Amino acid sequence: MDVPVYAWLAVLAAIIAMLAIDLFAHRRAHVIGVREALGWSVVWVLSGISFGIVVWSTWGAEYGQQYFAGYLIEKSLAVDNVFVWAIIFAAFAVPREYQHRVLFLGVLGALVFRGIFIAAGAALIENFAWILYVFAAFLILTGIQMLRTRNEHAHPERSRVLRLFRRFVPMTDAYYGQRFLVRRAGVVVATPLLAVLVLVEVTDIVFAVDSIPAIFAVTSEPFLVFTANAFAILGLRAMYFLLADLIHRFIYLKVGLALVLVWVGTKMALLDVLYIPTTVSLVVVATIIAASIAASLVATRGQERRAVQADPAGAFRSATATELAEAEPLLRRRRAATPEVAAHEEAPHDRMPR
Repeated sequence: MDVPVYAWLAVLAAIIAMLAIDLFAHRRAHVIGVREALGWSVVWVLSGISFGIVVWSTWGAEYGQQYFAGYLIEKSLAVDNVFVWAIIFAAFAVPREYQHRVLFLGVLGALVFRGIFIAAGAALIENFAWILYVFAAFLILTGIQMLRTRNEHAHPERSRVLRLFRRFVPMTDAYYGQRFLVRRAGVVVATPLLAVLVLVEVTDIVFAVDSIPAIFAVTSEPFLVFTANAFAILGLRAMYFLLADLIHRFIYLKVGLALVLVWVGTKMALLDVLYIPTTVSLVVVATIIAASIAASLVATRGQERRAVQADPAGAFRSATATELAEAEPLLRRRRAATPEVAAHEEAPHDRMPR
C-alpha cells in the first residue's frame, strides 16, 4: 500500500480539526444529555465510515475491508474502555459537567500513545516476523482471561497508580470547576480531577496493549492501523455519554469481545498455514459483536437507564463559593518586596494533606 506523505498530513490535519471543533463545541462545562451524545456519536461514526469509503475508492476493496475490519475491532474494544471510565467517574463522584474535559484530554493522550505503539509494532513486525506469533498467543490468552473474569469489575480505589499518585502528589478533596491544579495558601495542589485524568490515561494505555495487536491481525499497513484507531477513538467521548448509564444491560458484551480477541489471535497464529480472507474476518467480528449486543439487550429488556455504582475512592465534593474565591492564581507575578510581603513569603506554609 503506497501512502504518500500528503495523505498522512491530510489525515493528521483532519483529526486536529475535528478535535478543535469538538473542544469549541464543549468549551463551557455542561451536562451532556443522551440526545446530544447521540448526535455527536452519529457525526463520529459517519466520519469513520466516510474515511473508509475514501480508502476503498482510492486503494481498492481489499484495503477498504481491512480498514473497516480494524475500525470495527477498535470500536468494539473501546466499549469496554467506556465502561471502565464510567466506574472511575462514579468512584470519584465526578460531576457530569466536568467529565467531558477529562475525556477530551484522555482521548488526546490516547491518540499520541497509540501512535507510538503502532510505530513500534510496525517496526517489530518488519524486523522480526516471528513477533506475530507472540501477538497471537497474547491475544488468545487475553481473550480467555477476559472470558474467565467477565463478571469482575475494576476498582479504582485499589489501583496502584492511584496509591502512587496520592503518595507523591498533594491533593485536595474538592473539585474546583474544571481545574486540575489550584493554589491554596501558597501551595499548588491537585484536584481530584487530575487523579481521574491520570487513571483515564493509564486505562487507555492498558487497553491499547490489547487493541493494537488485535488490529495488526487484520492489517499490517501502519496507515490503516493508525486511521482505524484514530477514527474509533474520536467517538469515545460521545459513546461514553450515550452508553455510561446502560452498562448494566450489556451483560454479554465481554463474552463477545473475548471471542473477538480469540478469533483474531487464532487468525494471526494461522497466518502461514491458512489464509483467511479479510471479508471473512470482517463478517465474523461483526457477527460476534452484533450477537453479543442483541443477546444482552434481549436478556435485559425492560430495564431503564441508571447511573453506574462503584466503591468510592474517597470523599469528594465541589468547592464552596468561599473556597473558589480564596483559590489563588497558579502563575503569580512576584510582588514588590516590602518588609511585610517579604516576611509573609519567607514564612513556612503548611502543606495540604494528601
